Amino acid sequence: MRAAGPFSGPLLAGLHADAFPPAERWDAPAMETLLSMPGVVAGLGWHRAAPVPRGFIMGRVVADEAEILTLAVAGDARRQGLGRALLAWLADQAVQRGVARLFLEVSAANPAAQALYRGAGFAEIGRRRAYYPDGSDALVLSRAPVPHPAFSPP
Repeated sequence: MRAAGPFSGPLLAGLHADAFPPAERWDAPAMETLLSMPGVVAGLGWHRAAPVPRGFIMGRVVADEAEILTLAVAGDARRQGLGRALLAWLADQAVQRGVARLFLEVSAANPAAQALYRGAGFAEIGRRRAYYPDGSDALVLSRAPVPHPAFSPP
């Protein structure tokens, strides 16, 4: 795990494109804009001996709260612990910045992502109706930033 740099936009956009349907993909300029914003952090994760990152997480810290903006894991690296490691990295970053709560939105139509987040201790606190381009609702989840012991980086 390591922090993404300010010029990581193309790399992050490529990983995002591998993980999300076309209507939900963020392009390189959008990634670079986010990376330049105050309070935004992004971490890159490698899977096993892969020569390039196979996933990333991006979050934004404002005061004592942090929001996970996106988490993307390439298809060939899924279900092998990289998503959990990325969540643990961001939780560690949040703790270092004095964050009291982590928040995120996940599609009600994405049971795999919901399972990852619930397994990491997130609980539903709200819902945004028809939030995503496919019309699915967003579940708003939250938890304290302390890393869950079962989800520490491998």
